[in-house]
Amino acid sequence: MSQSPTQLPAWQTLIDHQKSMADVHMRDLFRQDAQRYDKFNVNAAGIALDYSKNRVTEETLKHLIDLAEQAKLPEAIQSMFNGDVLNQSENRSVLHIALRNRSNRPINVGGENVMDTVNATLNKMKTFAARVHSGDFAGSTGKKLRTIVNIGIGGSFLGPKVVSDALTPYWQEGYDLRYIANIDGTDFAETVKDLDYETTLFIVASKSFGTLETLKNAEAAREWFFQQGGKPEEVKNHFVAVSTNIPAATGFGIEEENMFPMWDWVGGRYSLWSAIGLAQMIVLGAETFEALLQGAHNMDEHFRTAPLAENLPVILGMLGIWYQNFFGVESHAVLTYDEYLQDLPNHLQQVDMESNGKRVTRDGGDIDYQTGAIIWGGTGTNGQHAYHQLIHQGTRLIPADYIMPYRSHNPVADHHPWLFANYLGQQQAMLEGKTEAEVVAELTAKGMDEEKAKWLAPHKVIPGNRPCNSITFEKVTPEIVGALIAMYEHKVCVQGIVWDINSFDQWGVELGKVLGNAVYDAIESGNTDAYDSSTAAQIAAFRKANS
Repeated sequence: MSQSPTQLPAWQTLIDHQKSMADVHMRDLFRQDAQRYDKFNVNAAGIALDYSKNRVTEETLKHLIDLAEQAKLPEAIQSMFNGDVLNQSENRSVLHIALRNRSNRPINVGGENVMDTVNATLNKMKTFAARVHSGDFAGSTGKKLRTIVNIGIGGSFLGPKVVSDALTPYWQEGYDLRYIANIDGTDFAETVKDLDYETTLFIVASKSFGTLETLKNAEAAREWFFQQGGKPEEVKNHFVAVSTNIPAATGFGIEEENMFPMWDWVGGRYSLWSAIGLAQMIVLGAETFEALLQGAHNMDEHFRTAPLAENLPVILGMLGIWYQNFFGVESHAVLTYDEYLQDLPNHLQQVDMESNGKRVTRDGGDIDYQTGAIIWGGTGTNGQHAYHQLIHQGTRLIPADYIMPYRSHNPVADHHPWLFANYLGQQQAMLEGKTEAEVVAELTAKGMDEEKAKWLAPHKVIPGNRPCNSITFEKVTPEIVGALIAMYEHKVCVQGIVWDINSFDQWGVELGKVLGNAVYDAIESGNTDAYDSSTAAQIAAFRKANS
């Protein structure tokens, strides 16, 4: 049986250390150490992490690394890369890292090298994408397929969309990519309303070919295809699938040769690197998609080989533990200063909260410490005119990751320097803040009466001492996007290992699905005897509104 992290010596040391750090202001840490930036800065796979604006000292970092070592993080990292079972509740390996293993290092599961099937699938994807580009795989009327519609939800939507949006400058000319995820009919209707069925390819992304939302949207897409003039025997020209359920997909009308496999050792939220990325490969091209994989592999190798104290995902993960478990922090903001990365926080919500939103240990024991942060965020500078107020002057301590490229794909006038100025300005505000004395001096210097200035000052005081990470890179490229997403995947893994939880199952998601099926039956039948009065009343109201 594994040991609770709270019983590890380093955890107890960190409890005492936090008391000594509770009233320390980061302004003073910078004033006391001119080399602070150099000491708290690490680079990997083209990404620079400046974590000097955190409530940490060298001693803090030592204790955090001690905790990681005592939790056997190095052994767990090697186990994952070796193909060992890390997902104990489902008895599965955790091998999204194999999907982007560009060095082709053998990874064995059950006595077989999984790289053989990974490489075969990647080659199949490349061949299919080339056939679409050349027109060899064309629509039923012989026209090239120019609009790709990805039908999937969760990991078959959030991660892929981050990739295609982030890499918009790399799209193949003449192609369009759209997504249908939500079972809300509006999502479907708005996506297809201006499509030409002759030039549209639907990719149904569902391992089981039975995910409710995906299957219903796929059926709606097929019916739309028929309404536009397509014939049942032509479904094979406009629909392909990423699925292991061959009978269901062929029954739908998809040819087996146009099905792409998935594996049980890849969780949905980690699957964008797999055949789930087929739509992105078509629109981006194989070269760009493989560059994405290379960037992720670069981060994987850093994570696998770098010492813990110099390991970018490890540092991010342990900083999160420092704030969540020793400062009582509950949320973490991800703030992207690049419009192409606007959906990154949405993807990270799933990667982090679906992974580490757990209440029992890997052995099934109850947990009496906090696991999993509430992830939220958006783009700068938009957020500065909204939720940044809460970050700067609210009662909650909210650490933040600020993410920005030094160079823009679209250098309009002096916009990018201004964007970068705001990027750093917000971090300065989190660090420095503004004291009451500084506010009063500023107001009186502008001619305000001192008494009035003292009255107004508390409203303008910004405490500062709010932790943040600065994550920068040269430009948003395929390699950088791959490394950035992989960095956060590994950060989540680090925290799960230290917390002694399984970051790779998601049983909480399954219950809602099962109960939803039962509720649907009650909606159809009108029999609500099994339900509480609230649920029964809402079912009755829905039936009345739709009668």
